[in-house]
Amino acid sequence: MKAIVHVDKEWGIGKSNDLMFSIPADMKFFRETTTGNVVVMGSNTLKSFPGGKPLKNRVNIVLFPGGEEREDCKIVQSLEELFAEIKKYDSDKVFVVGGAMMYKTLLPYCSEVLVTKVNAIGGADAYFQNLDEDENYKLTYVSEDVETNGYIINFTTYTNLNVKGF
Repeated sequence: MKAIVHVDKEWGIGKSNDLMFSIPADMKFFRETTTGNVVVMGSNTLKSFPGGKPLKNRVNIVLFPGGEEREDCKIVQSLEELFAEIKKYDSDKVFVVGGAMMYKTLLPYCSEVLVTKVNAIGGADAYFQNLDEDENYKLTYVSEDVETNGYIINFTTYTNLNVKGF
């Protein structure tokens, strides 16, 4: 399993249950990376999508205790049920996509974290763990600077040196 996220200079990931930046290059990377695969999220992330609808052309698994079953995505009630569902898929095709609590809970189980770093401060109210300060993670890839929509971004990959099993 992997995680995919964009962060600002302070490792902020969101503001008022929304993205802080609209960066087409990052959205394209996210779409190309996750399309045809499995995305795992919490209920607030699902609610933040247009119309509260799941992402197209992906298997959407949503941890939503007390949430009602839906035809358009798989609702799971507990972490145990989530892990059982994830095990049905190739782990390299499973991506944690938010929000903050899902990242915090599932990060130890992710072999890689794909982080788009935005060289700006977005006024976040939700944050991601600073992987540069975590001895369990090693920065293994950094792209060249990409200037897009008024921002400088870098696509990076962190490898988890101590992946937990479930």
